[in-house]
Amino acid sequence: MFVSLLLWIGVIASATAAPSPIYVQHEKRYLVPQGWQKAERLNAADKLPMRIALTQPNLKDGYQHIMDVSHPDSPNFGKHWSAKKVAETFAPKQESVDAVLEWLQGAGISPDRVSRSQSLGWLQFDASALEAESLLRTKYHMHRHETGKPHIACDSYHIPQHLQPHIDFITPTIHFDTKIPQANIKRQETTSSTAAAGVPVRTKAALQVGKPYQDGSLPKKGADINIGEILDELRTCNTHITPNCLRALYRFPPNFAAARGNSFGIVEYTPQSFLQNDLDLFFANFSTRQRQKTPDTKLIDGAIVQITQQGFAFNAESDLDLEYAMALVNPQNVTLYQAGDLVEGASFNNFLDAIDGEYCTFDGGDDPLQDATFPDNATGGYKGPRNCGGFASTKVISTSYAYNEADLTAKYEQRQCAEYMKLGLQGTSFFFSSGDYGVAGNGGQCISNITTNSTSNATVLNDGRSGKFNPSFPSTCPFVTSVGATQIVPGGAVTDPEEACETTIFSGGGFSNVFPLPQYQSTAVSNYFGNYNLTYGASQFNNSRHTRGFPDISANGANYVTAVDGAFTLIFGTSASTPVVGSIFTLINEARFALGKGSIGFVNPTLYAHPEDLNDITKGGNQGCGTPGFESVAGWDPVTGLGTPNFPRLLARFLSLP
Repeated sequence: MFVSLLLWIGVIASATAAPSPIYVQHEKRYLVPQGWQKAERLNAADKLPMRIALTQPNLKDGYQHIMDVSHPDSPNFGKHWSAKKVAETFAPKQESVDAVLEWLQGAGISPDRVSRSQSLGWLQFDASALEAESLLRTKYHMHRHETGKPHIACDSYHIPQHLQPHIDFITPTIHFDTKIPQANIKRQETTSSTAAAGVPVRTKAALQVGKPYQDGSLPKKGADINIGEILDELRTCNTHITPNCLRALYRFPPNFAAARGNSFGIVEYTPQSFLQNDLDLFFANFSTRQRQKTPDTKLIDGAIVQITQQGFAFNAESDLDLEYAMALVNPQNVTLYQAGDLVEGASFNNFLDAIDGEYCTFDGGDDPLQDATFPDNATGGYKGPRNCGGFASTKVISTSYAYNEADLTAKYEQRQCAEYMKLGLQGTSFFFSSGDYGVAGNGGQCISNITTNSTSNATVLNDGRSGKFNPSFPSTCPFVTSVGATQIVPGGAVTDPEEACETTIFSGGGFSNVFPLPQYQSTAVSNYFGNYNLTYGASQFNNSRHTRGFPDISANGANYVTAVDGAFTLIFGTSASTPVVGSIFTLINEARFALGKGSIGFVNPTLYAHPEDLNDITKGGNQGCGTPGFESVAGWDPVTGLGTPNFPRLLARFLSLP
């Protein structure tokens, strides 16, 4: 919904003639995307819905803001912001609004034709093609896709030089945001560079999340098991992890309370889905009070909990996440966010849109080349509008999926990372899996040492036998908590120190190619580089010592006894360790709520300020890309982070904070 600008800014007067502004090129597109052809020039009278995205300069202060409410030494710890305060703080400055309105009025577009978005980041008005071409010093043409879909665009556009600091971009212009049914898309490539390699990224890479046989972050299958083998649970934790094994490892008891308004959020992406019969089978053996219990399910963008396609590839992730999350926080509620329709699925951005409506248009909105757009006109697709808001965010959210940082552009990742910062300001804790292939990326792929100027993505990622380390996103975002994987030492007891996981999977870890080193992590990373002689150089990974390292924390990721498709099997992955860590912090929130305190919010500043509250892991590595990867050492390392949770210490720490 847009509100009239006349209500609060008045009409900008132009009493005297001003000198003509100097126009400069603001954006230019060098190629028409594959599958499109430029066609006829628009008629002068054709109407265009013009939208101007205003710059948001206050984003640079986001780190200071979130540290103010998240650092344990801050007097404002826990004083989380309202959504309204977040929107107002990061809204464009009034001087930007005034400057752009003055330009529009000088071009003959009066203020009563212009409205401002509720998110405060956009100005909108309708203009004829003649007006738009005159305003932007450009020419508009119709473009047609090979499927017949039309789209209006120009090759470049210009704005007054003095407005460049105030305008992010304008649509419709060079951007191709027309929805093409996915079934009709031939493999297209963008001309945006990857986050790591400076070569094109693969279109729709962000929508592979949750896709069987495509998403490398899904859990890994082990042996099928006979449940009778583990009747004495704690004696077999080195080969069969159960909820009681995790309680013994991290010293937290069964939960008996449920704080009002507290819920643990688990995010799943269609076609991944749980089977209620699997939950019941698991609970019957390991959490008998929960038989017939189901999560509080929220369906986003036409999602369904599908049961037509079944098997490990479709059910293992959701079954694993929910069986352990629900058992560990019981009787505390678990909220399942199921995102995406059966045709297109969804991306992380689509989920964020649903829990924060402001994000739909923040910093120019989602990327139609990467994120799902709705209505989905493909056969069987969701025909409703995309969900912008309407779903409340839980205070802890666990996501067992991930991308390669190199899959996406830096701008895409920076926009999404800023949203995690904004939600952290509001008291939400985000936990993401760090990956299962060590220093390699999803599916064990590494970044090729070969670069190319072509539009092919073939040389970006290779088969994983060589190449540069391939960091995981969102783990590299400094405003989320990245979770790695450990294991009980083979043959060891549940009371023995763990080591980095080297059974079936290797804990993801490394250093970002996009995000700078956050101050809260600077001492830990400096100590790591200062105390250990690394044999790898810049040709292998970003060794500048000035970029974000991950993971932050770890938990067991091997041998999880899981009910999948009516039988028990072992599962491996950071897909398992992430909801375990999220469960522990949900219980800490519960204890704080019982004392009348607020949620813990973004936990990294407290963890790095007090690493003694975790169990340091000093053995094991995370091989990949034809190398041994990194090694676990004393203190933080890019294998297991600061270590595994020590619940009594963490609970005491967070209860001591206001």
